[in-house]
Amino acid sequence: MKKLIYTVLFTISSFLLIGCGIYGFTGGDVGNAKTIQVDFFPNQAQLIEPTLSQQFTNELQDLFTRQTNLSPTPNNGDLHFSGEITSYRIAPMSATSAQTSAQNRLTITVNVRYINNTDEKKDFEKSFSFYSDYPATSQLTGSVQEAAFEEIIDRITQDIFNASVGKW
Repeated sequence: MKKLIYTVLFTISSFLLIGCGIYGFTGGDVGNAKTIQVDFFPNQAQLIEPTLSQQFTNELQDLFTRQTNLSPTPNNGDLHFSGEITSYRIAPMSATSAQTSAQNRLTITVNVRYINNTDEKKDFEKSFSFYSDYPATSQLTGSVQEAAFEEIIDRITQDIFNASVGKW
């Protein structure tokens, strides 16, 4: 009889734990927030890459979908991200001769406004930059841009949680 009671209690508690949502990021806490709004990040840089804005916005939204149970919302999210891509540059870094470059550098800067409607002390606006060098003989590939976006998004989430809970 005791074994049956323990089995029933274990089963019920398992179902209760499975039903609870995790609304925070791994290692971080978003307080009482349940919804998130990520606006489109337009490309305001002088050099226009047609897919850049959509790619960055999608990667930021995907992060929240993968790591949290926050519900995406188009308006009035408990957490709200907006901003713009302010710089997208490709510059030669080293030369093999007077007229040829051996290395190029991609630099991306994103200005982010983060609003936490559940705790306004956690709000911030900040620019995040990242650069990556790649061989001039190869074309700029999506993997170089993806690495830049991953690094920028990591820095954004670190800043959110360093400001809000002191750790990430």
